[in-house]
Amino acid sequence: MIDRYLEKFLFASRWLLAPFYVALVISLAGLLLKALQELWHFTATAITASETDVILGVLALVDLTLTGSLIVIVVFSGYENFVSKIDESTHRDWPEWMGKIDFSGLKLKLLSSIVAISAIQLLRSFMDIHNKSDRDLMWLVIIHVVFVISGILMAWTDKISGASHCAPAPAQTAPANEAH
Repeated sequence: MIDRYLEKFLFASRWLLAPFYVALVISLAGLLLKALQELWHFTATAITASETDVILGVLALVDLTLTGSLIVIVVFSGYENFVSKIDESTHRDWPEWMGKIDFSGLKLKLLSSIVAISAIQLLRSFMDIHNKSDRDLMWLVIIHVVFVISGILMAWTDKISGASHCAPAPAQTAPANEAH
C-alpha cells in the first residue's frame, strides 16, 4: 500500500520540471530580443560595413537562430520525454519531428547544435583573426574539438547501446533428455 502512494508521488514529481521548460521559453523571448538588437545593428551598418563585418553579422544571427532552435528542441522533447505527451491532433501545424525524439535523440541533437554553435563561434573568430590572440584561438579550437569528439563518442555509445537492445535473443536449444 505504501509503495503505491510512493510511486504516485514519484510519478507526479515529474511536473516539477514544467517550470524549467517555462523558464526556457522565457529565455527564448530574451534571445529574440537579442536577435532583434543584432538585426537592428546589422541593418543599420550593412551599407557601410566591410564584407567581413557583414559576414560576422550574418553569423551572429545564425548563431542566435541555432541557439533558439536548440531551446525549442529541448523544451518540446524534454517536456514530452519527461513530463507529459502533447496532443498533436489539436495543432494543425505540428512539426513532424516533435514527439519522435527520444532521450537518446535529444542528447544527440543537443550536442550537434552545440557543435554547430561552436563552429560558428570559431568561424567568427577566424573572420576577425586580427583582433584575436593565438591563445584565444587555440582554446576555441580545443573546445570545438572536444565538442566534436564528445558528439562522436556519444553517437557511438548510443549506437552500441541500441544495437545491444535490438540484438535477437540467442536461440534456445531443447535439452537432450527432453521427450519430443
